[in-house]
Amino acid sequence: MGRQDPRCHGGTPEPVTEHPDPGLARLQRRLAEFAAARNWQPYHTPKNLVAALSVEASELVEIFQWLTPEESARVMDDPGTAHRVTDEVADVLAYLLQLCEVLGIDPLAALAAKIDRNERRFPLPGAEDRDRDQDRGRGRDRDRGRDQQPER
Repeated sequence: MGRQDPRCHGGTPEPVTEHPDPGLARLQRRLAEFAAARNWQPYHTPKNLVAALSVEASELVEIFQWLTPEESARVMDDPGTAHRVTDEVADVLAYLLQLCEVLGIDPLAALAAKIDRNERRFPLPGAEDRDRDQDRGRGRDRDRGRDQQPER
């Protein structure tokens, strides 16, 4: 039996089905079971899933295409538009999870690794100055340590 989701933005909340494990792995299993029950696996090739993902992402873009930045920030205020956005986000995520399943990619591990790389690639403003100052401080400490060591 469903319940009303208080997190729903704009309009009348829709029933949300409770699942004991709402994690990504469970959702991937549900998607795989859904496709298997309909014998869709032969069509779920990486190429087809990427194409479907692109189409669904384009449908999401279509909703926002001609909105001003201010209108786009309020898109969830209109119940009909909020429903469309939510559905398209779900479609994008479904195809992305199916693609990850077919290719053997752990989406959360891939995202964590990407964030790590981006943190190294794009350091916080001023971080290079702080690192350089810390390196200089370590250099002085090393030099002081040499002065204090007995000579041989």
